[in-house]
Amino acid sequence: MILITGATGHFGAATIDFLLKKGFRAKDIAALVRDEAKAGDLKAKGITILEGDYNHYESLLKAFQGIDKLLFVSGNDVLNRGKQHENVVNAAKEAGVGHVVYTSFSRKNETETSPIYIVAKTHLATEQALKESGLTYTILRNNIYADFIPMFVGPTVLETGVFVPAGDTPVAFTLRNDMAEAAANVLTGKGHENKDYVISNTEAVTFHDIARFISEASGKQVGYISPEPETYVQVLTNAGLPAEVIGVSAGFAEGFRQGEFSSTETDLANLLGRKPATVKDFLTGVYSA
Repeated sequence: MILITGATGHFGAATIDFLLKKGFRAKDIAALVRDEAKAGDLKAKGITILEGDYNHYESLLKAFQGIDKLLFVSGNDVLNRGKQHENVVNAAKEAGVGHVVYTSFSRKNETETSPIYIVAKTHLATEQALKESGLTYTILRNNIYADFIPMFVGPTVLETGVFVPAGDTPVAFTLRNDMAEAAANVLTGKGHENKDYVISNTEAVTFHDIARFISEASGKQVGYISPEPETYVQVLTNAGLPAEVIGVSAGFAEGFRQGEFSSTETDLANLLGRKPATVKDFLTGVYSA
């Protein structure tokens, strides 16, 4: 039995779809959800629904019984997920889960000086906990989603242009669906035990490139301005965005500028058996006139 956590989220749901497309039987797939009432789509596919919450150890221990492989999708509660992830690892060990596949985070700087350390630190701790647990593991260090580019450039990008303090540094944005397909391949394949993979695109693009791709797709001239970080924060503040959103946006922008997400790797291409989708193709689909 393969158990997918975060199964009602984009990544978990996509991974389940890829497992089914690969011919894996629905009756051999389980989905961990906090609220069974929200899992109607999964039930309709014949997926076994198990209730569990990262905050509640006993619920995890019960859900993990008899599980051969666990896709451990990292939580999105950044402030509290340290303890949550500890619960998952400990419950998996106590329940005797055969193999844990964890969705971690690609990074360059692992110290507290990293602009994205608040996001990265729980991934670092979880990776260490898995390796020290004695569990068989695979770590997928996922790069930043290409799917997030429209969020970073904003809803008025066609009128105002790209305004992100990322400088000229390339970013290896990667499509979430490609990552989910790779996760499905790891869950159903062999030879992935106790390995770390950097799940990143084989090419990186700058925000100049992103502006050009959007221009070509939309038929409108879209420019790129890389402001000073202070100016960026002030513009977002004036737009009325919440402080926590501004902080995260500024942190990731600085991470882009410092090359935290620049690494191009072949692990994803090897796991897929093909070249990953390009940022240009993705943006063409989003912004085509």
